[in-house]
Amino acid sequence: MTATDSVPADDRVAQIHEALAGVIDPEIHRPITELGMVDSVTVDDEGIARVQVLLTIEGCPMRDRIERDTAEATATVPGLSRVEVSTSAMTEQQRRELTDRLRQGRRQIPFNQPGSLTRIYAISSGKGGVGKSTVTANLAAAMAADGLRVGVIDADIHGFSMPGMFGITDQPTKVSDLLMPPEAHGVAVMSIGMFVPEGQAVVWRGPKMHRAIEQFASDVFWGDLDVLLLDLPPGTGDVAISVAQLLPGAQMVVVTTPQQSAASVAERVGSLASSTEQEIAGVVENMAGLTLPDGTVMDVFGSGGGDRVAETLAGAVGHDVPVLGRIGLDPALREGADQGTPLVLSAPDSPTAMALKGVARALVRKPRGLGGMKLPLTVARH
Repeated sequence: MTATDSVPADDRVAQIHEALAGVIDPEIHRPITELGMVDSVTVDDEGIARVQVLLTIEGCPMRDRIERDTAEATATVPGLSRVEVSTSAMTEQQRRELTDRLRQGRRQIPFNQPGSLTRIYAISSGKGGVGKSTVTANLAAAMAADGLRVGVIDADIHGFSMPGMFGITDQPTKVSDLLMPPEAHGVAVMSIGMFVPEGQAVVWRGPKMHRAIEQFASDVFWGDLDVLLLDLPPGTGDVAISVAQLLPGAQMVVVTTPQQSAASVAERVGSLASSTEQEIAGVVENMAGLTLPDGTVMDVFGSGGGDRVAETLAGAVGHDVPVLGRIGLDPALREGADQGTPLVLSAPDSPTAMALKGVARALVRKPRGLGGMKLPLTVARH
């Protein structure tokens, strides 16, 4: 009797299935066994294991990685002489069954479901040019570097910038009617810019933009996120209102500069927050000062704007609004955005990166609201 005969084939097949439970789909972040991707497993008399894996789509970009991980997991089972892994694409019916499983049988915005633990922050500003998108990208990357599962929705439909700031060039993978968001630096990102040819403008009005935000929230498989950030367009227009309607649990983070005019702009943001009953998590003062070679700081855009904005917002919403942090005017911050690597990753120990990481950690530490949460209540009967 050979070593490969010492363990019955059926037992080895069961062991292989058990080993494959540790193979995680790189896009969906769940075991391939749970997703129905293991089509067949056989072990012949010579101890040759053959595993057939179903990929979500033809030409799956993660094919090589899935094949490698599957082969390595299978090879851990004792008594095998060789491992052969083959792949094929799911049928349309299998893809529909997979998307139904991921959606839990119904189309929904998962972040609005009772019991959702995802923190949602809408990064907003009263006007453009304050560095809101750069702050969003760095906050997301900082949170992911701290081990959180983070997603970003580029809600600035007309002025999208998130793909470039994260260095993403791939389109989302489509599985039936569900999209798998591309990832970079540990952050899942969805943007209309992934579907628009270079240099082409998005000419949409309010209803179509509302529909796009709804699809990004409901037709994308985000998985179990700890934090979802939305990069809003400047101002208080259609998209800001749509986000308040579609994601009522989103808290606003207002990005401003130190300029004197910032307080009047904040009044409009505060008015929107009051009318939509959104909580304001705090204010980020960007471009707070430029450190010169001799160590002195030049207040290029003045000073004190963040405090004035926070004070104005507090008066509008009726509770204290903190200044979460002050971010210096740093050329490296812009360079990181242009190169697709946020500063918090390329120069994590720089003063600007440390300030951004401080804002990210302050948001994560904020107490979570109870809206929409299921509470363990019991009714006492006498």
